[in-house]
Amino acid sequence: MPGLTQMAARKILVLFGSQTGTAEDTAERIGREAKRRHFQCKVEALDSYSMANLIHETLVVFVCATTGQGDPPDNMKNFWRFLFRKSLPATSLCQMDYAVLGLGDSSYPKFNFIAKKLHKRLLQLGGNPIMPVALGDDQHDLGPDAVIDPWLLDLWRKILALYPLPAGLNVIGPDVILPPKFTFQFLEEDSGPMQQEEVTREAPSELHPFSARMVSNQRVTAESHFQDVRLIEFDITGSGMEYAAGDVVMIQPRNAPEDVQLFCNLLHLDPDKHFVIRPTESNTPLPALLPQPCSVRHLVSRYLDISCIPRRSFFELLSYFSPDELEKEKLQEFSSAQGQEELYAYCNRPRRTTLEVLYDFPHTTGAIPCDYLFDLIPRIRPRAFSIASSMLAFPNRIQILLAVVQYKTRLSKPRRGLCSSWLASLDPQNGAVRVPLWVKQGSMKFPANPDSPAIMIGPGTGVAPFRAAIQERVAQGKKGNCLFFGCRQRSKDFYCQAEWEELVKTGLLTLFTAFSRDQEQKVYVQHRIRENKKLVWDLVSQGNAYIYLAGNTKQMPEAVAEALKFVFQSEGGLSASEAEEYFATLDRTCRFQAETWS
Repeated sequence: MPGLTQMAARKILVLFGSQTGTAEDTAERIGREAKRRHFQCKVEALDSYSMANLIHETLVVFVCATTGQGDPPDNMKNFWRFLFRKSLPATSLCQMDYAVLGLGDSSYPKFNFIAKKLHKRLLQLGGNPIMPVALGDDQHDLGPDAVIDPWLLDLWRKILALYPLPAGLNVIGPDVILPPKFTFQFLEEDSGPMQQEEVTREAPSELHPFSARMVSNQRVTAESHFQDVRLIEFDITGSGMEYAAGDVVMIQPRNAPEDVQLFCNLLHLDPDKHFVIRPTESNTPLPALLPQPCSVRHLVSRYLDISCIPRRSFFELLSYFSPDELEKEKLQEFSSAQGQEELYAYCNRPRRTTLEVLYDFPHTTGAIPCDYLFDLIPRIRPRAFSIASSMLAFPNRIQILLAVVQYKTRLSKPRRGLCSSWLASLDPQNGAVRVPLWVKQGSMKFPANPDSPAIMIGPGTGVAPFRAAIQERVAQGKKGNCLFFGCRQRSKDFYCQAEWEELVKTGLLTLFTAFSRDQEQKVYVQHRIRENKKLVWDLVSQGNAYIYLAGNTKQMPEAVAEALKFVFQSEGGLSASEAEEYFATLDRTCRFQAETWS
């Protein structure tokens, strides 16, 4: 095996593709376990790693999430394109021992598609798999850990057989805490102002977001409706950003001031104190999104995700700091493989936040060394929103349709979405309100041919990208715009009603609505598709229409797919298996495109 010739080089590379942070957290866990086994270890996002060096790597663990409809995460898209180049020789990776760990959700049709495809491709390029590909599943009662834990035990057994521990060294036990990634150095009061963000002419991106002025923040559901949905508009004049229908805007949220203050109180931190950080290992880069020097307030409000649900690794690290035996015991239980059901019941089911957990363990929280804050708490991740406007209709503007996330669990305080609550709280009358954002290409592509009709199925806020598409298509003089929109009640959550009705009047839009609670029998978009089967079939079979679907993943996407197959059978005369194949062909040729979220 290739690894046997490389026993002297005890180096391991852990590369991750992560959208929500779970794959990154797992990669960091593997990195810590590697250090306990005396490996030189580097943990890096796939797109941050220099691909040309991959041919020299002898031991690599890939941790990859699958997003959306079988897509790679944003931070591995360049790597993905590079890896599938036809010009790469079949022996490119013949020196490499590798293992692939996938993280996915089995409620999606392309479950762990990226990990499976990556494993096959590495094999094609001559890589030597030391383990079968592992497929973690969010839907499992214990989450992906149900697969990860046993897989990692096997992985380390295999790796230590190929790369034995040097003589006289043992695995560093779990009772020893590893050093932090960074050390803090607090500055004297006269250290001067915080470094300002550099003015850059680069296109806005995650590293250089554009500070957009909020122009309006309008509630579009009735005050009596249970859900608060906003149409929010931003001014992007001078940003150089351009977008098309189907694209998304990424927004970098902030923690609420009262949460920042509570966190600082719990950890005995002065929010106005300034500090600089230094990496403990020379090859560890500084956090790209943090100024140096930085204030504690800036760190907590804009960087540390104190409102996320903490992962198992959080409890494991926290247990090292506890001076209280009862708290320490509980934290160790939560971080053990046996304690995962209890951790789920305490943390995941009620959606308990990091801040609330810290409040529950006061003795431990008061003893947390600052140096471990970056190891303990992940950074705040940007949130993606479908753009709900067209540049042709609203030049220099971006609009989003935002459902403010708030719900009850058994905890007394309602759960709130970090980004949606922050945006909803902002008052555009205050001219100083700025929101860091940038635009990203979306997965939905609308037909370039002006004669191709578009059938758009968008219940609830799923209608957002279709509002952008309809505005764009109308401005370009494209007809054949057909929208199926669903909500609860015509009087309460019929978003953009006046806009749609005006377009219907002028013959630029065919609109079908499903108000599920306006009558005794519930009516959804899939029912309207079945009722209008002749029109749908004519548009698809004769007009070569494209079909688009956006909305919540629960039962809706499957119900819509079944309704479309029913149309193909009843109007097109296809058998059940032919209808299935016809639908698959539409999907394969991008004439059916879906964007769903949970």
